[in-house]
Parts: sequence; C-alpha cells; structure tokens
Amino acid sequence: MKDLFSLAGKVAIVTGGNGGIGKAIARGMASMGADVVIAARNEAKTAQAVEDIRKEFGARVIGVKVDLREEGQIKAMVREAVEAFGHIDILVNNAGTNIRKMPQDYAPAEWDEVLSTNLRGAFLCAQAVYPSMKAAGGGKIINIGSMTSIFGGAKLAPYGTSKGGIVQLTRSLAVAWAPDNIQVNAILPGWINTDLTRQARKELPGLEERVVSRTPVGRWGEPEELAGAAIFLASRAADFVTGVALPVDGGFSVML
Repeated sequence: MKDLFSLAGKVAIVTGGNGGIGKAIARGMASMGADVVIAARNEAKTAQAVEDIRKEFGARVIGVKVDLREEGQIKAMVREAVEAFGHIDILVNNAGTNIRKMPQDYAPAEWDEVLSTNLRGAFLCAQAVYPSMKAAGGGKIINIGSMTSIFGGAKLAPYGTSKGGIVQLTRSLAVAWAPDNIQVNAILPGWINTDLTRQARKELPGLEERVVSRTPVGRWGEPEELAGAAIFLASRAADFVTGVALPVDGGFSVML
C-alpha cells in the first residue's frame, strides 16, 4: 500500500508546466519520483521551472518548447520526450489561454485561438501520446478543466466552451481507451491564485469578494492544492477511476 501513490519510473508530460497550476503539478509529479517533461511556449520561464524542480527534488526534468496550436510541434514534443526518457506514462493537459469579452465582441480569430489551444491542443496531445502509452501497456491522461466546465460566464464564451468540451473529451477518451488500460480523467480547479485569475480580478470588479463569499472554505485556492489530485489520478491508486471530472474548488461547485 505504501507505494500506491508512487510515480517512480514513470514519465510525465505537463503542458503549461512552467507556471501556476502546471508548475505545481509538475512539482508534485517530481516529488513522487516521476521524470518530468515541461512543455510550454516561453523558453526562459520553462528553463527556470526545470532548474527549480531539479534543484528541489533531484528529479530528471527537461523542458520542451511547444505551441499547442501547431500539430507538428506537439508531435515533436512527444518524440523528444520518448528520446529523453524512453516512454510516456502520464500526460497532463494543462496549458490554456483566455480572452475576456462579451460574446458579440469576439473576432472569429479570437474564438479560434482559445478553442485551438485549450481543446484542440489537448486532443492532439492525447492523440500523440496514445501510441506510446498503448505500447507500454497503459497510461494516465489528466485534462485540466475549470469551474467554467460547469458554470457560464458573460465574458467567457470561448473559454467556457473549451473547458466544457474538455469534460466531454475526457469521457470519450476514457471509454475509447479503457481496453488499452489508459485512464482518462479531468480536474476542475476552482478559483485558484494564478496569473490568469489575477488578471481576471483586474478585469472583473468585485470578483475577489464574490468568490470568497461563494466558496465554503472562505478563500481562494493555491496552485499547490491541485498537486494531490493530480498525483492520485496519475498513480496506481486510480487504476479503476476513469472518465471522472473532479472539482478541486473548496466546495464552490456545491454551494447553494
């Protein structure tokens, strides 16, 4: 039982793993013994994250530059991970973007940018790691959704659509790949202190107070509080868990 949550010998790709929730999850994976691939666009930020995690945990970590809007770059990311570590056991689809406007004000290109990164990119990453996971006899895919996977928001049409789609993608992949021993689950973060939500608080007056009053634990969450759920879903402890969308939200989604 003591090794139920161990990730020793496992290889995890974390997209958007150079900051916020992604970095917290990458740190969590490394802390449990996994080799980690941090895949993101900002090379300088990725290099710093790699150095931080290596220094803190003594883990094997590499950084890979990838733009999830580009299928070729996603395939190259997977090739680089396999070349470095031999196989892929865990994929965390965390990278995402947002543009906040009223629905009538979006340009088609802005809609496409959000959906292409958040939903299409997650699908292409899952598709790209599938052969390696199948060959290895199984794997874990963890898709990062949002409270907007459940709730609507006036200035969140493309983002909410992408995150609602993440839940349905999770269910579809879970059913399709169960025979290959690949478990696919989603985590739905509540209101977490990240660069994205700090910007949201600037753009949406009163958001801070509304979130605190609506959240039973009475505060915003921290990125590190997502790591435990990710470790669980990546470990043997979750071998019989698939197709689940798990809120990690301080009770926000159940508060009347």
